[in-house]
Amino acid sequence: MERVALTRLIEKMKLNNFTPDINVEDIMLTHSDVNRPALQLAGFFDHFDAERLQLVGNVEYAYMKTLEDDEVAEKVYSSLFSKKMPCLVFCRGLIPCDRLLKVAKEHQIPILGTGRDTSEFMAEVIFWLKRKLAESVTIHGVLVDIYGEGVLIMGESGIGKSEAAVELLRRGHRLVSDDAVEIRKISDDTLIGTSPELTRHLIELRGIGILDVKTIFGVESVKKSQTIDCVVKLVEWNKDTFFDRMGLEDNFMEILGNQVVCYTIPIRPGRNLAVILEAATINFRAKKLGYNAAQDLYEKVTGNLQQKMRKND
Repeated sequence: MERVALTRLIEKMKLNNFTPDINVEDIMLTHSDVNRPALQLAGFFDHFDAERLQLVGNVEYAYMKTLEDDEVAEKVYSSLFSKKMPCLVFCRGLIPCDRLLKVAKEHQIPILGTGRDTSEFMAEVIFWLKRKLAESVTIHGVLVDIYGEGVLIMGESGIGKSEAAVELLRRGHRLVSDDAVEIRKISDDTLIGTSPELTRHLIELRGIGILDVKTIFGVESVKKSQTIDCVVKLVEWNKDTFFDRMGLEDNFMEILGNQVVCYTIPIRPGRNLAVILEAATINFRAKKLGYNAAQDLYEKVTGNLQQKMRKND
């Protein structure tokens, strides 16, 4: 199971810590969703997801202010914090009362705060946690942004993936990762690829060595992350192997359960890989917009054949 340290969330969202005496170093977040414990403050704990990040907004805060009796308030807070939630975050600049902080310290539940609106903060936290906690896999390949589409170039070592990427960079496209691509599934429709921190913005060319892409080609030539829109597999040319010459039907590759369009391109000496990859990407975009050149040709050919058959009849 993927986990994110609470300290990373505190740093990322610039949260205030109302309980600095509580150790947050070992607290891990394991769920991307959040919860607003309004019903729980009223004593209803059925189906309570205590593992989620807990947020307090105006509604919850207004209810807390009605708990004037110290004993009642401590009982309510004790019931809430006994569920061992990762933390409780007060939004909109709201300040927790001393009674709540006292009970939170007894149960070792961190109390944090932010000045941002509850809905805005909730949306950003969910988005950030979904990316960090998403199912992931590392794939050998090169990820480039070609015309805004994330193209994952795959193939055996030495087949020319990095050389093709360098030519694409010269033609104005952008590199995301060379050699190893970390892919995360952030939704049923979206895969995000990034580069390992150690090799970010670097590319290896056999016989030359390691190149710093950002330094050589400029900051506009690199990206930190990119969606995986299609895959291109580079394979050695073999006259006995069948390669699709029409492209009537798309082939797919499964990555983390998602089906990604996949093209297999044979490699021969003298072929300009960068131009071929650009053409594959343009064709992919055209299909997304509803135009399939192969299907259009097929319909024209079959239409002509039917007309000739009718004339012969």
